[in-house]
Amino acid sequence: MTHAMLKGSNVPLDATAVRAVLRWTPGAGVPDVDASALLLGGDGRVRSDEDFVFYNQPRHPSGLVRRLPKKRVAEHLTDTVEADLAALDASVDQVVIAASSDGGTFQHVHDLRILLHDAGAAADGEPLAVFDVKPETGEETAIICGELYRRGDGWKFRAVAQGYPTGLVGLATAFGISVDEAGAAEAEAGAPGAPDVQPAPAYGYPPSDVTQPAPAAQPAYGYPQPAAAAAYAPDPSFRLPPMGPQFQRP
Repeated sequence: MTHAMLKGSNVPLDATAVRAVLRWTPGAGVPDVDASALLLGGDGRVRSDEDFVFYNQPRHPSGLVRRLPKKRVAEHLTDTVEADLAALDASVDQVVIAASSDGGTFQHVHDLRILLHDAGAAADGEPLAVFDVKPETGEETAIICGELYRRGDGWKFRAVAQGYPTGLVGLATAFGISVDEAGAAEAEAGAPGAPDVQPAPAYGYPPSDVTQPAPAAQPAYGYPQPAAAAAYAPDPSFRLPPMGPQFQRP
C-alpha cells in the first residue's frame, strides 16, 4: 500500500533498505535537479564531511548510502539515493534526502515528487510512500524533501519540504559540512543565492590566506651552524592546499 503523504506527516517503514527517487518534469527553462543525502548523528549534524553524499561524492565510504545515475522515465527525469538502513552504524540517527537545482530556482521545477521504494522489491513496483514537494517561496535552490529517522528499533520516513535560498552550499553548511574557500568561491560564481558566510577551515587546516610564521630561532648547540640551518628553514610563503568537498558539478 502506498502512503500519499502531506508535509509534516510520517510513516513507519518495514523495509530494511530503501530507494528515495526524486522525480520531476524537464523542459525549456526548467533547471536540472540533483539528489543528495546527509547522514546525521544525534546532534542533527554530520559526523564528518564524508557523511555528505552528492554529485561529487556519490558514495558514502561505508557503501551503505549511494547516489544512482539519473534516468528518464516516460516524460520525467529521476535522480535516486539508495540507503541500507539496517546496516547503518548506530551513530547515524537520520538520513536527510535533499534536492538542489542548477540553473534556476525550484519555482521553475515542475511536478517535483519523492517516491520511497523498498530497495529489495522490483524497481517498477508500487512505492511505499509518495510526497509532492512544493516550494514555499519559489526562491529555493535547495530543498529537504524528506528524512529517514530512527524510532526505537525501526525507521520512519517524514515528509519535510524545507527550502533554502542558499543552494547546495547553504544546505551543506547548515548541517555542519566544512566548505573550503575554493569551493565556496566557485559556488558563489556559479550558483544563485550562494550563502554570504565565511566557510570554516576544512579538515582542521588553517585558512589558506593566512601565512604561517617561521618557528622562532632555537639555540644551535653546534648542530648545525646557523648558516647551514637557514637552508632548511620553513618557507614563509608556503600555503596548505584547500580541502573538503568541491561544489562544482562534474
